Amino acid sequence: MISWGTAWTIARRDLSARFRGLRLLLVCLFLGVGALAAIGTLTGAIGKELTSRGRTILGGDLEVAVWQRAPTAPELAAFAKLGPVSTGYRMQAMGRAGDLAAPIELKAVDPRWPLVGRLTLADGRQVGAPPAGQVWIGQGAADRLGITTGQPISIGTLNLTVGGIIANEPDRLGEGFALGPAVITALDVPQRAGLTAPGAMYRAKVRITLPPARNPDRVAEALKAQFPSSGFEVRTRDRAAPGAERFVTRMGDFLILVGLAALVIAGIGIGGGVSSYLEARRGAVATLKVLGATSGDIARIYLLQIGAAAVAGSLAGLAAGVLVTPLLASALGELLPVAAGLTFDPWALTRAAAFGLLIALVFAAPPLLAARRFPAMALLRARVAPLGNSWRDAALPVGLGIAGIVGLSLIGTRQPLMVGGFLGGAAALLVLLGGLGWAIRTGAARLPRPAHPILRIALSNLHRPGAQTGALVTALGFGLSAFVLLAAIQTSLDANILSRVPQRAPDYFVLDVPRDRAAEFVKAVQTQVPGAKVRTVPTMRGAVLAYGPEGRMIRVSTLKSIPENGWVLRGERGLTYSEGIPEGNSLTAGKWWPAGYSGEPLVSIDERMAEALGLKLGDQLTIGVLGVERTARISSLRRIDWDSLGFNYVMVFSPNALADAPHNLAAMVDLPKAGDRGGLLRTLVREFPSSSVIEVGGVLNQARDLLRQVSLAILSAASVAVLAGIAVLLGAIAAARASRTYDNVILRVLGASRRQLLTLQLAEYALLATVLAGVALALGMGTAWLVVVKLFEFDWLPHWPSVLATLGMGLLLVILFALGASLPLLRAKPAQALREL
Repeated sequence: MISWGTAWTIARRDLSARFRGLRLLLVCLFLGVGALAAIGTLTGAIGKELTSRGRTILGGDLEVAVWQRAPTAPELAAFAKLGPVSTGYRMQAMGRAGDLAAPIELKAVDPRWPLVGRLTLADGRQVGAPPAGQVWIGQGAADRLGITTGQPISIGTLNLTVGGIIANEPDRLGEGFALGPAVITALDVPQRAGLTAPGAMYRAKVRITLPPARNPDRVAEALKAQFPSSGFEVRTRDRAAPGAERFVTRMGDFLILVGLAALVIAGIGIGGGVSSYLEARRGAVATLKVLGATSGDIARIYLLQIGAAAVAGSLAGLAAGVLVTPLLASALGELLPVAAGLTFDPWALTRAAAFGLLIALVFAAPPLLAARRFPAMALLRARVAPLGNSWRDAALPVGLGIAGIVGLSLIGTRQPLMVGGFLGGAAALLVLLGGLGWAIRTGAARLPRPAHPILRIALSNLHRPGAQTGALVTALGFGLSAFVLLAAIQTSLDANILSRVPQRAPDYFVLDVPRDRAAEFVKAVQTQVPGAKVRTVPTMRGAVLAYGPEGRMIRVSTLKSIPENGWVLRGERGLTYSEGIPEGNSLTAGKWWPAGYSGEPLVSIDERMAEALGLKLGDQLTIGVLGVERTARISSLRRIDWDSLGFNYVMVFSPNALADAPHNLAAMVDLPKAGDRGGLLRTLVREFPSSSVIEVGGVLNQARDLLRQVSLAILSAASVAVLAGIAVLLGAIAAARASRTYDNVILRVLGASRRQLLTLQLAEYALLATVLAGVALALGMGTAWLVVVKLFEFDWLPHWPSVLATLGMGLLLVILFALGASLPLLRAKPAQALREL
């Protein structure tokens, strides 16, 4: 064989500087590798930030939170033995400035806060806790209240002064979702403002820094074991923002699958592009063989050409992935911790490039090895005697490439079963579409010959020697499935936004209404806005400590992992009691307790909670409320209308189970359309300063915006697969066009008009597209269901008319692509084309 240097010299002379003939390979690898590079770089950067900034995000190595009470003396003593401690409170409150009022997230901190990091104010100062009589306020609070540094602000019954505007709060991400901008005060402010009276809804947080040798997870386990009834919610620096971590992990897995899907779809285009390229070089290959080149020489020359194009496409994709990451980071900067500027993640980039090159190997090896296998005369006669296909020569490189793809996919993933299932599904789809292509060819050969000549020739084109039916079926199947996938995901996510965020909701939620002033509260609302509807419920917080049959209850503290859908066991939850069945609830099993019930404490639970925990009627629940254990027997199961934005509690107790615990009320206010909202808000803030009034409209908008951001991220990622699908469609049609040159020229010589040739092309693609529409619908909908339901745990709510309309647009796009590809054939001159064949 010739040397690699000589092979490269020949390959370079034959290879266009603009990679003419291999541009489909370049585009496909650019899309797939670019998507994987951007995905890997972004998720890696966020993961590193969460890990490296874990102590800052949490505010220490360990955080212990408890609802509606301060830590007891024994608990504080246990915390102090571990290391430096900072204590604080978190609660909803109302900030007032003149006639303006706004809900705020009140954050009271002691002088040691923050244990890690520093708070930065808008004027550049780096500070800790505010001095006595001053507060630090978020920009949102300053804007809503129309105040700035040095001006007064009232919280509860206390008048304070704005000491500065918050620019960067070190532990903001660790605080989680808030219903208002942050206002940071000294530790004693909530008590002085009357916000921590017995029954008030607040949370105490204790941050602890540990010696380097102490393991935070073991310390957390020891604290829970030492205080099993405390209701502690413990977080460590390694899980400083669990919600963000779950989102990043889940979105990262989805994005990796999207990138792999784009590469698999692109691989089909790569195979078609390489086949088309080698077909165009058939004469050159035959000439080299006539001049004495061996099969090994041919393989080396064209392997170098295709390899150069693959490397160029992969490098361009890597560059695009790195360059687009800062744009993604700026879009996510307020939601997730990610450093600004260019980010280089060597592992992510290497992995993306390796994926691209392995996909290129798997799909390019068969046509490349087939080109070297045939003698020169067979290659020169390929137009009239098409070459056979054999995968035997390509079995080794294809097998090695698939093994490498599987290995790379499974390395580092947290969901190997999902990734393995995806790869198995992709392989199964390729086999399925390949089998479908064979079935279409076989069926077309056995069908009766239509009387109309155009239809007869179009049908014969599906099974004639050298027909591209198999490649077209695979490309069209994946391409049309991508359109269905995108439409199903988009419409299902839009429907989830509409269903999960109610369009009709109360005007106000009011927290911490004093129990002894309930009648006064209702009167104040109805006096200010006649016709207003007010509903109040008792509310408190508590943690499930044990559950199960009497005598065999499971202690939550002993569980190694929370059962699937057992989220109610994580930390403290809202609790209430009621004489009657709550509005929007319906019994599915058991009986409700009678009015004035005074027997054994009872509880009614959500039927989904019962299913997740394996609970039945007659089982018991033990909860911890303000450090006291209370046990109740399950008397009924309920179905809750979660679509209504009302008071929905998974656990509702009989009044004698909880009524003696300190607690306040929560109220829901529904105003008539002509109600004076501004006047009511001012009245409630003035008359009930310790209560928090939340305007539901703003919360709903915030929820809709958040869901829309998630939806946009998912759709943007999925659109990469659609772009790859479009590229594959174009490539498959272009490759088929090249094989049709000879047929069209012969038909032109026999007298066929351009109109007839165009109609023939359209009829052939229309037949294929019609057959594949049902397959694409099933594949796309099935994949969309897995993404929406299994990966992101949304409801499956596709809008079928939109999905079918999108599939119809995809079919129309295929016809238009075919039409565009046919036009050059119509302009070909028979004499010139025959000389070039």
